[in-house]
Amino acid sequence: MHCVADSTCPSSAYPAGVVDATRTPGTAQPPDPAARPPSAAPSPGHGGSAGLVALVAVLLAAVAARPLLAGLIDRPAVANAATIFVAIAVQAMPFLVLGVSVSAAIAAFVPPAAIARLMPRDPVLAVGVAAVAGAALPGCECGSVPIARRLIARGVTPAAALTFLLSAPAVNPVVLVSTAVAFPGQPRMVVGRLVASLLASVTVGLLWTALGRDALAGLTGRAARDRPTIGSRAAVFTATAAHDFLSAGGFLVIGSAAAALVQTVVPRTVVDAFTSPGWVAVPALALFAVLLSICSEADAFVAASLRQFPLTARLAFLVVGPMVDLKLIALQAGTFGRSFALRFAPLTFVCALSSASLVGWWLW
Repeated sequence: MHCVADSTCPSSAYPAGVVDATRTPGTAQPPDPAARPPSAAPSPGHGGSAGLVALVAVLLAAVAARPLLAGLIDRPAVANAATIFVAIAVQAMPFLVLGVSVSAAIAAFVPPAAIARLMPRDPVLAVGVAAVAGAALPGCECGSVPIARRLIARGVTPAAALTFLLSAPAVNPVVLVSTAVAFPGQPRMVVGRLVASLLASVTVGLLWTALGRDALAGLTGRAARDRPTIGSRAAVFTATAAHDFLSAGGFLVIGSAAAALVQTVVPRTVVDAFTSPGWVAVPALALFAVLLSICSEADAFVAASLRQFPLTARLAFLVVGPMVDLKLIALQAGTFGRSFALRFAPLTFVCALSSASLVGWWLW
């Protein structure tokens, strides 16, 4: 159902009594390709409210536990976890803001059906175009989540939007240049990361087109309900950016805290046990990338320092990390729902690991 006048707008995550900035005054609202009948849509989206609740809960807990934290912070393990948590959150926050800004710009300045018209109608071609389009966004995985959500709201095939979500943080020029700097004299690592990441993102997109149809309606319905409906374009931009930031910010905090806890608790001896040049090193380092949760702009330097691992294992680290990590899983669960994350993350991990192993075998 669309807003046709200020007094008839349904309640949503945005202020009531407003109309779509992309609609010409005095004309009927064009059908939104992502919209679904109210009776067929799932329960109201909880991404924004859950993210805000999580963020407020963390802040209140920190204030309430301040006397205890003052003593605990002197312990090496707690200090290490706090340092890692701050590093991950601060590193990811600028790119989250970038992604939220792009998402808000799409909502404010792009007509609902414009992007859908630009994408090929054929799902296979749409997935391929979305994978290549990821090279145009210089950001990390945190920023790609709100953009993918907004693309779905604008009528893009969900599988294509999810392909963009995976490819953008892995194949953009900033990431490839950082990989070249981290691995001087090893152009195969740059080529391997580009090819394996594109292969993994396209494979996930095609598999989701074939196997994830029952979840596509839920994704589309939730994203469509968050479509901005405010009079001026500046107000649309502001309201969308605030909503998306609150939606993702709380889950970024949760994911960063989980990654810091894992990195502090897992003993170094456990990591060293998997550094042998055998086949177990590849999945072990891929799992390590999930737990480490490093931004894609910086992970190449970490991979370059892991000299005890073979090149194929380090390639798996670079391919899996930007597509599956703890903070990204938390962001996806908060944006699209827990059931989506429980299906999408394992599928992405298997595809990314397989692609990296195949390309690594081909290169080395």
